[in-house]
Amino acid sequence: MDLGDFMWSLFVIFFMVIYFMILFSIIGDLFRSHDLNGVSKAIWVLAILFLPLISILIYLIVRGDGMAERSIAAAKHAQELQLQMAQQIVASSGGTTGGTPPGQAR
Repeated sequence: MDLGDFMWSLFVIFFMVIYFMILFSIIGDLFRSHDLNGVSKAIWVLAILFLPLISILIYLIVRGDGMAERSIAAAKHAQELQLQMAQQIVASSGGTTGGTPPGQAR
């Protein structure tokens, strides 16, 4: 294998990784979206599986503007759930961790 073959393989692998990242982000966005019903989601998934490049481009053009908002909303929701869980853990343990609080000497 010479340098040209290695570079070509590296180039192909790079774009395959990018393609799968885009594919999984679109599928994740589809199932995170509340404004589409199940039939529409199924049609989008089938289109992405059978006509991948065209349907990915169409999806990004048609629904790409809302992808960021849905992703931010999901991240905020996950952060709120994490904060609630942390508050429940602190409340159930009596608010102490067993050690001295930071900044206080024994």
